[in-house]
Amino acid sequence: MALPMRNLLMDPARYLQSFRLFLAKSTEHQSMQEFVERQLPAVIDSIGNGKSTINILSIGGGAGEIDLLILSKVQARYPGVTINNDVIEPSADQISKYKERVAKTSNLENVKFTWHEETAYEYESRMNAEKKSKKWDFIHMIQMLYYVKDIPATIRYFHSLLETQGKLLIILVSGTSGWETLWKKYGCSFPLDDLCSYVSSADMKKILDSAGLKYQLHELPSHMDITSCFIEGDKDGELLLDFLTETFEFSKNAPPELKHQVMEELRKPQCSEERDGKVVFNNNLGAIVVEP
Repeated sequence: MALPMRNLLMDPARYLQSFRLFLAKSTEHQSMQEFVERQLPAVIDSIGNGKSTINILSIGGGAGEIDLLILSKVQARYPGVTINNDVIEPSADQISKYKERVAKTSNLENVKFTWHEETAYEYESRMNAEKKSKKWDFIHMIQMLYYVKDIPATIRYFHSLLETQGKLLIILVSGTSGWETLWKKYGCSFPLDDLCSYVSSADMKKILDSAGLKYQLHELPSHMDITSCFIEGDKDGELLLDFLTETFEFSKNAPPELKHQVMEELRKPQCSEERDGKVVFNNNLGAIVVEP
C-alpha cells in the first residue's frame, strides 16, 4: 500500500541527493555559465561606477558555484575594488560546501564573504526588526523563488534595496520549458504543502509588469537526460522523478493513475524529445534582469 505523498523537501538528505543528480544529468549550470560569460558583463557594466566598494547579495546561493563565476566577472570589470558578498542560504550543508569552494579558489583577496543561514523571508524579517535596510549594487536570486511564500512581496522588498545603478538578476525555469507543461497540468496533484510553489519566467513577467518594473528577459536553452526515469527500479530514475515532481519517493508513493499520467506527459513533445534513443527533457531557463 502506497504511503500518502510527501513533499521532497521534508527529507533534506534525499532532496540534496536528487538535486545533485539533476545538476549532473542536466545542462543547468552550463547554460547559466554561458549566460554569465556572455551576457552578465553588460548587466554589471555600470553597477560599480565611482565606487570603492561593491555590495552583492546572493539569495539562495547554494554551494556557490555560480556565485563565484559572477564574482569573477565583477572583479574583471572592477579590478582591485573591494567586494562585500553576502549570501542568504538556509541549508547548512550547502553553506559548508560554499565555504570549501571559496577556500580552494584563488584571487578572492578583495572579496569579503558573509553567510546568513536563513531564508529570504527570515532575512527580511530580521532586517526589519533591526530597522536596517542596507543597499546593494547587485542582487541575484538563482532558482530560489519556488521556495518563497509571497513572491511579489519578496521581489518588492529586495528590489527596494537596489542602489540607483544596481541590478536584480532572477533566474528560474522558462515559460517555454517542460517544467511549465508538467507543473501547470499536474502541480495541483503534487504535495506542495506550502514548502514550494511553481513559478516560471512567464509568471515572473506578469508579476514584474503589474509592479510596473522595467526588465529584460533572456532565454537560456538547457536540457536534461531523463531516460533513466523510464527504467523500472532504476535508482537515478527514481531520484530524478522525485525532483521533477517535488515528491518524496514519487515512484513508490504516487497513485498508479497519477504516475501513469506523469510518465506519459514526460514523453510528450511539450516536455521532452527523443534524441539518439534518449529521452531529453526541456529544462530551458529564463534570466530576468530588473532595473532599479
